[in-house]
Amino acid sequence: MSGNPATTAPAGSLAEAPAPAPVPAAAGERGLSVSQAMSKVREKGKTAFIPYITAGDPDLATTAAALRLLDRLGADVVELGMPFSDASADGAVIKASAARALAAGATADSIMAMLKEVTPELFCPVVIFSYFSPIVQRGTASFAAAVKEAGVKGLIVPDLPYAETSAFRDEAIKNELELVLLTTPSTPPERMKEITEASGGFVYLVSVDGVTGARATVNPRVESLLKEIKQVTDKAVAVGFGISTPDHVKQIAEWGADGVIIGSAMVKQLGEAASPEEGLIRLEVYARSLKNALP
Repeated sequence: MSGNPATTAPAGSLAEAPAPAPVPAAAGERGLSVSQAMSKVREKGKTAFIPYITAGDPDLATTAAALRLLDRLGADVVELGMPFSDASADGAVIKASAARALAAGATADSIMAMLKEVTPELFCPVVIFSYFSPIVQRGTASFAAAVKEAGVKGLIVPDLPYAETSAFRDEAIKNELELVLLTTPSTPPERMKEITEASGGFVYLVSVDGVTGARATVNPRVESLLKEIKQVTDKAVAVGFGISTPDHVKQIAEWGADGVIIGSAMVKQLGEAASPEEGLIRLEVYARSLKNALP
């Protein structure tokens, strides 16, 4: 995952997660792929709620509890970030979150062990968000096999070199994983078309050029970018980066997005709380406010 020395979290800690406040049970069916989950949301005329959290921040027990909580709150897909010490696409909040997770002892193997325990309980598919360097260090085949064994349904690799997309996608497909590809406001139209054709699960539209992090307003170009993408693909399109308020998610849904991804603002609730228990309460309140804002 990184060059940082880390120790594996104690296996018993996963059963000791603080219990979140009662929330409504999720409705749906287990074992859906990412594209199936997105299709079900679109069939209902709704916009998918896709929260992101960092694995191991503040610890893996809390991550397990947060995954269960977000699932019960009605997340349609959950992105789980693999902490990495050289996260080029991430802003200060997620970089700090990754640093806390690594300092607490999160490793690729301990994260996969936690997921293997939790994913069978979830209705929503989990997508791993990982940088390419730790995947290459482990070996692409080994990484993909470990992710599949952990019950994960998809992968997002924000710095995957375009030239290596095809080979890595083949490795993902062998392991029944959907590789979600990203397009940005500066992606040339022809490359955007190629990306949408190759992307699995959904197309990830990055709302701004730059790193992750909450912003005051949504880039107004997102509306026209959504139209451009939808002219060349029937796949679901989810928008991420810089989204943090109920007004943001309402706006993006009105513009025609099939899903809204909330990262840094979600991570803050867990990682910057005074305790894991408080973090889960904050996460629940915040996630509810965004979920309820979606049509």
